[in-house]
Amino acid sequence: MGLSAKRYLSVKRVSGPLIVVEGVEGVGFSELVRVVTPEGEERNGQVLEVGHGLALIQVFEGTTGLDTEKTAVRFTGETMRFPVSDDVLGRVFNGVGEPIDGKPMPLSEEKRDVNGSPINPWAREFPREFIQTGISAIDGMNTLVRGQKLPIFSASGLPHSLIAAQIIRQAKVLGTSESFAVVFAAMGITFEEANFFVENLRSTGALGKAVLFLNLADDPAIERVITPRVALTVAEYLAHEYDMQILAILADMTNYCEALREISAAREEVPGRRGYPGYMYTDLARIYERAGRIRGRKGSVTQMPILTMPHDDITHPIPDLTGYITEGQIILSRDLHRKGVYPPINVLPSLSRLMARGVGRERTREDHLELQYQLMAAYSRGADLRDLVTIIGEEALTEVDRKHLAFADLFERVFVSQGINENREIERTLGLGWQVLSMLPEEELTMVRPEMIERYHPTHRKV
Repeated sequence: MGLSAKRYLSVKRVSGPLIVVEGVEGVGFSELVRVVTPEGEERNGQVLEVGHGLALIQVFEGTTGLDTEKTAVRFTGETMRFPVSDDVLGRVFNGVGEPIDGKPMPLSEEKRDVNGSPINPWAREFPREFIQTGISAIDGMNTLVRGQKLPIFSASGLPHSLIAAQIIRQAKVLGTSESFAVVFAAMGITFEEANFFVENLRSTGALGKAVLFLNLADDPAIERVITPRVALTVAEYLAHEYDMQILAILADMTNYCEALREISAAREEVPGRRGYPGYMYTDLARIYERAGRIRGRKGSVTQMPILTMPHDDITHPIPDLTGYITEGQIILSRDLHRKGVYPPINVLPSLSRLMARGVGRERTREDHLELQYQLMAAYSRGADLRDLVTIIGEEALTEVDRKHLAFADLFERVFVSQGINENREIERTLGLGWQVLSMLPEEELTMVRPEMIERYHPTHRKV
């Protein structure tokens, strides 16, 4: 038994979710800890900081009932590990990886450190293959590519949970030769939301190709910092050991960051922007950068973090830092939601920086990128005209301007809006794009080559 496996009865202080143990030797950062309450109950913890004979420990199940006299602490000498295997598919776990679906722990081939290892930049393969979500506003306008980090910026009251469930049900890679699965990590959600995800996926048969990690709102906030790490450990294992294409959906990263702020306050650290810890950028980067493709390996980990912007503020530290780290963003709109458009994705400020590498011939279709440019240009003009009409009235517009104004409404109603259970293949999405463009005069289609118009425009295509 090593030094760090010793048992200590030297708790010096209990503060929020943290305890301080003095007189420790041989303890390492992120080491797993067993905390025994005065009543004999065992709880799990992790070392946050160590030095000068003191160890600062976060207790996952909370510190209620702990004292400085009878509480015992045992350092295990190991970091937190999760037993990984392909048996995790179809399973539901809590935020720290314990089964909550009534089944035993999956048979384990090995245990992996949940903190993961950074991917060597030299070993990274550039993301370039298309992932189909079945949602036109994403597939057609802001395409998701294997190995990409593409967050969804939502706000309180918007249907990001419905969108997440729809993506889990529908997402796939084109072709039949590659295995695909979704790893979903939920942080700080309600029991009703958790039940919705489980029952929705089970009833549609999508649970078999998914792994769920659910941290509930009434679970200790401290567990939320573990949830995405456990989920991504599973995602990496399935991707790199079983050559699977994995889509990891992390929701809600705002709740995760609130947990970081709570821990930081309990540690009495000097706060950064709006009270969040100064290391939040680094912490988020450690999570987001676990996405990617590795040269020489077939599997990939693609991430779609979901976050609710506090007060609808895109400059808030959480979306702001996320935007710096990731490769674009999908932005949900209150105005579209009020109009009854689902999903209420505003394609104008949304962006997929890797889209150009993931679409085109042999990936989606040869006209995809040009079609996206034209749809974006026409919709942007129509949206600008809406603002102008409120000032000068529609009567002052030219005939072409009126067509662009009508195009903006048609684009939202026909292309962006779709059913909650409507799964659109990429061919259907591109076809709808040409359909809504057909209301504009052909001379206005300046972003697409004449041969693309000849081949795909509804008035030219042979039936």
